Amino acid sequence: MARKSNENSERPQDVTLGQHAYDRLRSDILRGHFPPGSPLRLQALKDRYGLSFSPLREALNRLQSERLVEGFAARGFRVPGVSIAEMWDAMEARILIDCEGLRRSLARGDDAWEVSVLGTCHALSLSFERVLKLDRPSTGAERNELEDRHEAFHAALIAASGSDWLRRYSTQLYEQTQRYRWPFFTISADNAFLQRSYIEEHQAIAERAVARDPEVVEMFARSLRRTGEVIEAMTLKAEAAATT
Repeated sequence: MARKSNENSERPQDVTLGQHAYDRLRSDILRGHFPPGSPLRLQALKDRYGLSFSPLREALNRLQSERLVEGFAARGFRVPGVSIAEMWDAMEARILIDCEGLRRSLARGDDAWEVSVLGTCHALSLSFERVLKLDRPSTGAERNELEDRHEAFHAALIAASGSDWLRRYSTQLYEQTQRYRWPFFTISADNAFLQRSYIEEHQAIAERAVARDPEVVEMFARSLRRTGEVIEAMTLKAEAAATT
């Protein structure tokens, strides 16, 4: 009975089992709990999440349509492998979508949009500062808070674009690049994604956005490409270390 009560506390009654399975599995894939290329066996997932096969299959099929899962062997599934070319494809598509979304937001954004951009940036900065001051590896909760606030800031930048499709594609492309970024983003408090220059770059983007400076669009594009360059460098370094 205790197990059932705990599951209910994590899974609201108005959320279907399939949605619950999707949310849990998607989060674990994006945040590196399942390494690239690892199989997603139904029995192991059933044991991990305490769910039956039916909602898990529903979740896996949804994730496959989003390219966060791929078919493997006979009706099996696995996490897609790492591909620098695929990462850059997603990153360049994200730059197109997000820069257009930001450009439109500069023209359409109101006071509420400005408050959201500055507020989410401030919240992100607070998380960055806390992690930078740690004298130990960050916890899962601290990393999750940082990532959630990072995503919220990027979403706020394009929130006034006036296009649901732009926002939807932006979210999907953010997730595709997130699964590449996450392993390096969370290794330690002194990695490339937690340097003060990274905080200052985000703050500068926020300030120029609310000032309606058109040059912020190119600044935003450079920031995303720099992220891609860091991911590529760290991925190649990790691959080289694995072969030695």
